[in-house]
Amino acid sequence: MFRFRQSNLKDFFQFFSPVIAESKQPGVQLTSIDEEKPVDQPQKDQIIVPVTAPQRPPQPTLPLRTLLDGNRERYIDVGIPLYEASIKGDWKAAKVILDKDPELVRCSITENCETALHIAASADKSKRMQDFVNNLVEIMTKQDLELQNSTSNTALCLAAAAGNVEMVKILVNKNRALLDIAGSQQMMPLYMAALFGQHATVEYLYNESKGLRGDGWNQQNRGWLLQKCVEANLFDIALKIVTDRSELASDATVLGILARKPDAFSGETSNILKKILAFARRSKPRPPKKDGEALKLLRIIWKNIAKKPKKEIDDILRGQADPPKKDDRLPYNKEDQKLHLLKLISEHMVKMPVQIQKLTAGSSASVTRVPSMGNARKTYSARILFIAAEMGNTEFIVELIRVYPDLIWKVNDNNQSIFHIAVKHRHEGIYNLLYEIGSMKDLITPLRDENDNNMLHLVGKSAKQKRLQDVSGVALQMQRELLWFKEVEEMIPPSYRERRNKDGLTPHELFTKEHKDLLAQGEKWMKETSSQCMVVAALIATIVFAAAFTVPGGYNQSSGIPIFHSEVTFMVFVVADAISLFASAASILMFLSILTSRYAERDFLQSLPQKLMLGLATLFLSITTMTIAFSVSFFVLYKNGLVWMPIVISLFAVMPVVLFAWLQYPLLGDVGRSTYGSRYLFRPKKRMLYYENRRSIIMRFFSRCSSVTFGLFKARK
Repeated sequence: MFRFRQSNLKDFFQFFSPVIAESKQPGVQLTSIDEEKPVDQPQKDQIIVPVTAPQRPPQPTLPLRTLLDGNRERYIDVGIPLYEASIKGDWKAAKVILDKDPELVRCSITENCETALHIAASADKSKRMQDFVNNLVEIMTKQDLELQNSTSNTALCLAAAAGNVEMVKILVNKNRALLDIAGSQQMMPLYMAALFGQHATVEYLYNESKGLRGDGWNQQNRGWLLQKCVEANLFDIALKIVTDRSELASDATVLGILARKPDAFSGETSNILKKILAFARRSKPRPPKKDGEALKLLRIIWKNIAKKPKKEIDDILRGQADPPKKDDRLPYNKEDQKLHLLKLISEHMVKMPVQIQKLTAGSSASVTRVPSMGNARKTYSARILFIAAEMGNTEFIVELIRVYPDLIWKVNDNNQSIFHIAVKHRHEGIYNLLYEIGSMKDLITPLRDENDNNMLHLVGKSAKQKRLQDVSGVALQMQRELLWFKEVEEMIPPSYRERRNKDGLTPHELFTKEHKDLLAQGEKWMKETSSQCMVVAALIATIVFAAAFTVPGGYNQSSGIPIFHSEVTFMVFVVADAISLFASAASILMFLSILTSRYAERDFLQSLPQKLMLGLATLFLSITTMTIAFSVSFFVLYKNGLVWMPIVISLFAVMPVVLFAWLQYPLLGDVGRSTYGSRYLFRPKKRMLYYENRRSIIMRFFSRCSSVTFGLFKARK
């Protein structure tokens, strides 16, 4: 390490210029000086110039090119058949070729310098290919397994990237040195497997790596491996890494990756029906969900970061500053700088009379400041906390706030808190945390951004299409937006509900403007749905009305009473037919009421969804009872000797009922949840941020009961 004064720096470069010109790799690097920080005297006087030899990547151990560079006819006769045998796993054909010339196992058979082992290792995972690789490795030496292709990949690298675990085991058992031979771009085989999300392969290679203590591992690529494991949802492997390598347990990059993974922390659903359907739809085995392991990893990383000084924690959570925009950069040419300066002066000369008038009048209004050239305001769009809020990562935010409660006061570049971001992106889980922080919420909700938009303005803007797609039906999407608006309207102080932003719009005016198209689409969807369902209900009503007077078996010609009127099955037929008629008539009236509604904004909140739900429910009831009446009529007619016939018909008659329930359940469920379950969307009974242990609650309940009992007993005495 040499230290030079700036006065001698010119002589230094003149002395070393021939050496630098001779070398194609930069051998001298100057440390950068931050222009935004004040430069102290030692920094002014000295420039540290570390002269270090560049680390060149090692040259790959390439296979022989005798087959490629030799006679082309021999390559066609030998190389092409060997390639076909390697990619198909035909060991018999390959063995015939290799028995004639054993040297071919270490020869390139492609222009990419790939041997037969490279080709087979990157093929499919069939048992045939595994046997091929096993037989091929047996006739090869350890050095042959270390051969690399033109991109420096060994056969182990290709097998690891493809997820061929059995092939990886065969290669590692033959030569463990392959674990420390880097491949393309200095990527280790374990890193390649993690890059492609090969869970089983990563698990095996990590167990064989002995805690990443091989010669090919360093602090940098260990961190890269940890990041790729988290990106690929391999949280069990990531937990092992931070446990074995404690220096990686405070990696801020991993914290940023976890912030973008809300699904990693979401618990499995307790709905048994959904679990059965998910299991039935699963076509291939998948690695188990690592929800608990992701949470454990987050707690370890955040616990170690939280031990750092406050300024360092804030810098980690804030992330790197955004690169300057094109308009913020100063022109390099002096003439262009002059023009830029004149432009700024002319722009602010126009505003000077107004500013002077404000100053002389003693106005409290803020005076516009001229932005200094080259000192554009820095922005930070990669703030970890706000990325998690935008993604709806509630568990992540809860864990961070539990250790660092002051995070609820943090704002982004637009003066918005995480709760403002949650409202903007419609994440009720994060928004509901406001109910757990007490009266402090009254200091957070009034915050306004640079356009004077408060929290109610943000909910007045239309939600992202991705969030709206979670609800089926445009009308129900409009209902969800109204629910959000009503909820936030009750949350913020009353004086802010009619505040105007810089566009001169109140929150309700902004809501009406932004949701104009959604309102029109909701009206169209509701009318189309009602019209189609009303046609079906009318057909059912026509059928069951006619069936009421054409009963099975007919009537007694003398008395006019149905022949089978005393049969139980006949009574069931009559009752089911009557219920179907009344239900279909009620369904027609409900859908007719929807068609004649006024379709105002407030109608989408409860009136229209309730009518739609009742219409669908009565339609389903009419279809079910019509099917029952149809099935029972066959029991009336074929009760003697042919019982199997009505049973078979009844089984097939269930099909349309099940089909209707299967297809319309999502819509009916969304209507019910949105109309009657919306009270549980906000203000949930379960506390997430500061919850009490269930055991302590039970113990406190029993202690109170015992104290009351003891008091009553004492009073009687």
